[in-house]
Amino acid sequence: MNFLSRYLDRTEFSSYEDFIANYKLNIPESFNFSYDIVDEYARLEPDKPALIWFNDIEEKHFSFGDIARESNKAANAFRRLGIRKGDPVLLMLRERPEAWICIVALCKLGAIAIPATYQLAAEDIVYRCQAAGIKLICATDDPGRQEMICEALPECSDCLGAAIVGSNLLPGMIDLRAEIAASPETFDRVQTRNEETMLIYFSSGTTGFPKMIAHDYTYPLGHIVTAKYWQHVEDGGRHFTHSDSGWAKFAWGKIYGQWIAGAVIIAYDSERFSAHKLLAALDRLKPVTFCAPPTVYRNMISEDMSSCDFSSLHHLCSAGEPLNPEVIARMKDVTGLEIHEGFGQSETTVLLANFGWDPIKCGSTGKPAPLYHTTLLDTDGTPCEDGIVGSIVIRDTDQAHPCGLFRGYLKNPEAMAESWCDGVYNTRDTAWRDSDGYYWFEGRNDDVIKCSGYRIGPFEVESVLQTHPAVLESAVTAVPDPVRGEVVKATIILNRGYSPSDELAAELKNHVKHNTAPYKYPRVIEFVESLPKTPSGKIKRAEIRAADLKKYGKR
Repeated sequence: MNFLSRYLDRTEFSSYEDFIANYKLNIPESFNFSYDIVDEYARLEPDKPALIWFNDIEEKHFSFGDIARESNKAANAFRRLGIRKGDPVLLMLRERPEAWICIVALCKLGAIAIPATYQLAAEDIVYRCQAAGIKLICATDDPGRQEMICEALPECSDCLGAAIVGSNLLPGMIDLRAEIAASPETFDRVQTRNEETMLIYFSSGTTGFPKMIAHDYTYPLGHIVTAKYWQHVEDGGRHFTHSDSGWAKFAWGKIYGQWIAGAVIIAYDSERFSAHKLLAALDRLKPVTFCAPPTVYRNMISEDMSSCDFSSLHHLCSAGEPLNPEVIARMKDVTGLEIHEGFGQSETTVLLANFGWDPIKCGSTGKPAPLYHTTLLDTDGTPCEDGIVGSIVIRDTDQAHPCGLFRGYLKNPEAMAESWCDGVYNTRDTAWRDSDGYYWFEGRNDDVIKCSGYRIGPFEVESVLQTHPAVLESAVTAVPDPVRGEVVKATIILNRGYSPSDELAAELKNHVKHNTAPYKYPRVIEFVESLPKTPSGKIKRAEIRAADLKKYGKR
């Protein structure tokens, strides 16, 4: 049993054209994911599996009845701690079961969940508390985490304190598990309105300070397209998205659309990523659908995958950044499956994707989702013809607010003015469209390299570098040049067995020259041990550019 038919006129479509023409989402008044999905499953089928949680030591299974009961108790605990409707609560819970329980509980209470990575430093916590007026911090008891919170709390004037999940609590901290355990199992419904703020994500902050991205109570319904039609989750099937609870990818792949469609979520709670352990988890837990960012796939193919049984897998997908052809080919060799790329933002649900009806074109991020009027505009706001690079935008948002699109950047009129004007939301990501309607991602507007009059997208150079056996991962950026304006630079992590050298740098330059247009080759190469990334795994090219500006100057 799943609830798709409650919200869709039709759930099956014969083609992409049928999907676009006939996908219709029915949004009830006062929809609340916690009551209308989680509690409804618990009422009708309480033993239906919802969550499989494991770490390197233990494994736990939760039914919808368990999630409904524990979230009721958590809602009562939050209320006893002083949290009321509309209050923002910061969640730094990694992939503890409490991440799901607290998100569902806060939705029941009408409070605002603000998921965040557990890697926040004290100044990051202060910034979020002051910007959002956070009333409570919920976090794990990992070493150093509570000390960071203690350092931050004196500057968080609206915050009532910190509730910790774990057993090693510092003085003054609230034992969240004890508070939940001591709370009643029933909770009366709090009325919420569709347009009210349910969830806030802070942007990755790749340029400037992070922005507050506000989503309303209809946002989970927008992820039906993400889960059912892009990730191809199955009712009762195990779905594994690789994501910490602090990332927007968690909302994309680990709770909303998946539970609406009746899927069982797999959660791997590990502080340090290990491709070897991830492959062992896939082998043991047998998911039918899997989604991960490109970085994870790149690390997977660098391991010996021969011992992993992939026979349970029916579908693979990826988002975050474009995938390199070498990764796609290797995963198909091992699993027999093609990776279905998708594109979107923390501000949206899936915008573009390879949905599965049409053949995949390697390197393309697919076609537009039915929820949005997506197109490409040039710098003058004119629609781009096929083959012309432009900004990916959502049009006609002033006619009807698309379900899944954020409501705005809170307390930031400058950001709103830059990205949202006359009913057009500009993602500030660029792409071009081919004659078959497929979109090809280029990068952020700021990432495109302008060299001697040419426009060079970083992804196309990174894809060529990825085909060389020495390259594990790379980030391509611009370096100032007095003659050409900018030249291409590649910052490279090498695979095991390779060492940095001038000879290898020359070899990589020639490799790019011989496998793409010669003007795109990296004139500057730097070998590094790691790349700066956002908590969600996206490369922070702006940080590399800023460091290079200091290093190389204007040249």
